[in-house]
Amino acid sequence: MASSMYRHISRSFRRTQGDEGADLRHERLLTWRREHTVTRLEHPTRLDRARAVGYRAKGGFLVARVRVRRGGQNKRAIIAGRRPKHKGVLQMTLKKSLRRIAEERAQKHYPNLEVLNSYWVGEDGKQKFFEVILVDPSHPEILADPKISWIAAPAQKGRVYRGLTSAGTEGRGLRWKGKGTERFRPSYARNRRDTRRTQTKVIP
Repeated sequence: MASSMYRHISRSFRRTQGDEGADLRHERLLTWRREHTVTRLEHPTRLDRARAVGYRAKGGFLVARVRVRRGGQNKRAIIAGRRPKHKGVLQMTLKKSLRRIAEERAQKHYPNLEVLNSYWVGEDGKQKFFEVILVDPSHPEILADPKISWIAAPAQKGRVYRGLTSAGTEGRGLRWKGKGTERFRPSYARNRRDTRRTQTKVIP
């Protein structure tokens, strides 16, 4: 059975992540590190992933590569006295995923566009690189296409900041299944708050 073109593209990208593609991967990362934090691209690096998450080679679509620092974050040291274990300065884990942060940075860079989706393209010891797909909601080709014209609705304005993208949906806990098959809506954090409020204290 013959494989599709996108299957060959996917396999060729996976090869760059192994030992045989180390030189190409090293050359790419060297180039990407010298670029700006948000860099506009003519074509996606991973065409198969871009097409899978909604990209189309037509007017109104834009692809940007975003660089995000890896690892935990640090906070300012507390001046008042604390035990070192209670200071909470180093290795502070972020609530948002790095992919979601990359989408928000792309949205901030292009305020007249809307983020459709994103995908991972590479990483090194310090940074991760994501490609973000943005759509112009006022472009004539977007408005004329019934498959993507929904993004021009007023309810989609600033969708990346409200967790409506794929990374935002995952970060809000809507893909995590609890007991049985139900999902936590409107979010995992909200359900935790409601659970704590309804818990009764048992007096022995």
